[in-house]
Amino acid sequence: MKPMMNKKSLKTLPTFRSEEEERNFWARKDSADYIDWTKAKRVVFPNLTPSVRTISLRLPVTIIARLKQLANKRDMPYQSLLKMFLAERLNEEVAEQGRR
Repeated sequence: MKPMMNKKSLKTLPTFRSEEEERNFWARKDSADYIDWTKAKRVVFPNLTPSVRTISLRLPVTIIARLKQLANKRDMPYQSLLKMFLAERLNEEVAEQGRR
């Protein structure tokens, strides 16, 4: 366990040029070296809503049945599995376009 640090021994946070740079920084660093967590306060955001939009999508019954079977094997809702498949495929397409 890391010993508690006083405010004087905290490191100075760098200025980040992008969110990606900041993500990479925090992936490698311990936030306790930069932030005095003893002064942190719990915050609740009760009115947050997911940033999703409902769409109507017509799919063949056979595709829905197969999707439900796969989702059942993975113990997850079939709509969540469909979203996962779509996201993976979109990422592949974008990566492929970047290589061209």
